[in-house]
Amino acid sequence: MHFMALTQSKKNEVVGEVAELLSSSKMTVVTKYQGTTVKALQALRREARENGTKVKVVKNRLVIKAVQQTEALKDTDTSALEGMLLYAFNDQDEVAPAQAIANFAKKNPTLEFVGAISAEGKFLSADEVKTLADLPSKEVMIGSVINTLLAPVNDTVNALSGNLHALLDGVADKATA
Repeated sequence: MHFMALTQSKKNEVVGEVAELLSSSKMTVVTKYQGTTVKALQALRREARENGTKVKVVKNRLVIKAVQQTEALKDTDTSALEGMLLYAFNDQDEVAPAQAIANFAKKNPTLEFVGAISAEGKFLSADEVKTLADLPSKEVMIGSVINTLLAPVNDTVNALSGNLHALLDGVADKATA
């Protein structure tokens, strides 16, 4: 394959775009994709878009420049950014990019987590990203928290309505007796 070299202005444009993605992303997941076909990468981009994740293949040098230009990330350890990497950004959900890649990797084992960059500039290990990928989605987590918070209310309502029924049944029995 023959790739055209990027001009300096094009490189600056890419760095600017990546810096913007990094600064708005809640979590940027870094993944090795060596051996993954172009067709599979296109499918990954499509699938990831469904949960709000944007997947890009960018030269690591340009990503490192973008990290250094982003105020919150400028102290991030970028030493792991080597080899053929893709970056998954999501500006709404910390867990979604890891899940998108983990789900896709089940069918395409050539994808391998390298780590992730948090919104605060911490570099997470591949194991930490795997743990993130196993978490339920934000919607599921919010739903379970709401259910937990509502449980005592529901229990009280059920208890009261049960007692009320018993009381009404008792009054009705007295009235008919």
